Order: sequence, then structure tokens, then C-alpha cells
Amino acid sequence: MKDVDEGWPDAWRDFHHGVRIGALWVGPPWEEPPADATPVVIDPGRAFGTGAHATTRLCLELVQQAEPGSLLDVGTGSGVLSIAAAKLGFAPVAAFDIDEVALETTAANASANGVDVEVISELRPAALAVMNIALDVVEAMLPKLTVERAITSGYLERDELRAAGWHRLERQVRDGWAADLLERG
Repeated sequence: MKDVDEGWPDAWRDFHHGVRIGALWVGPPWEEPPADATPVVIDPGRAFGTGAHATTRLCLELVQQAEPGSLLDVGTGSGVLSIAAAKLGFAPVAAFDIDEVALETTAANASANGVDVEVISELRPAALAVMNIALDVVEAMLPKLTVERAITSGYLERDELRAAGWHRLERQVRDGWAADLLERG
């Protein structure tokens, strides 16, 4: 039988480092954010989302360009997008997920960041939705949303989003991944 390093439960922390995304710094609680950045401290726990993936970065870049207003984070995971939005002045901010662990993780991360993010298990209207989830889920969710605009990602640059009643205003790409700013109509 092979010996297992006693530090194995925390070894993943060696790979989770903070990243600068415009005015934001998204990182773990064991790293110090730069003094000139707005910190978004995320401990993903058992939920998806550290902020380092290209799709998350693309979403956060587009959120920083949007006019602050009400925001709905669909498939919130760790809450990184909704917490960043709250720090950028969006309000009210609601985080939706069907996974109870994701909602608990988002609530804990929002509290740790000192922002007001309401975790919800039913969709609600907002001016802007953000979704960083698989393409088929984005396409299935868009018709169910009562929002004016949406920032979507979680799919490859070669993927073409198909959603009746929506048109693309902007597309950004990074490392083969894409994010779209969409408008209803």
C-alpha cells in the first residue's frame, strides 16, 4: 500500500491563486489582494468557481463594462460573479442555483466579502443576468429569464449561441473560450 501525503486534503490550494481582472482581484482567502484592486475573496469549498478560468474572467470583464442595476446570477456556483457585481455597485443582486451546496457556498462567500447577495432557488426579474454554464443550459435558460440583457459564457469560441428573441451586442474571447453580451429583442 502506497503512503498518502498527510497534507493531501489541502494540496489543491497550491493551484488556486488570485487573478487581476480589470479593477477586480479575485482570489482565495489565504492570499493578500493588491492594495489598488477591489478584492473578491472566494473560497470555492465544494462549489464550482474560483475566478481563474477564462470564462469567469470574460464574464467579469463584461460585467465591469455594464451599467450597474439589478443582477441575477444564474448557476451561481461559488458566487464569484454575483459577489463581484455587488462590489461593483449592482443592486439588488440575486444568486440562483439548483444545487443547495452552491447556494450555501455563495451565501458564505457573500458574507465574508461584506456584500448583500440574496441566494434564491427560483428565478426572478432583473436588468442583467450573468450565466457561466454549459452552452445547452444557457440556451435552455435564456427563454425563462425576465431580463433585458444577459452576459453568457461557459462555452468555446467555436460554439454559436442560439436563442430566439436574443441578439448579440458583443463577443469576447480568451484561450479558445467565449463570452457574449446579449440583448432581448
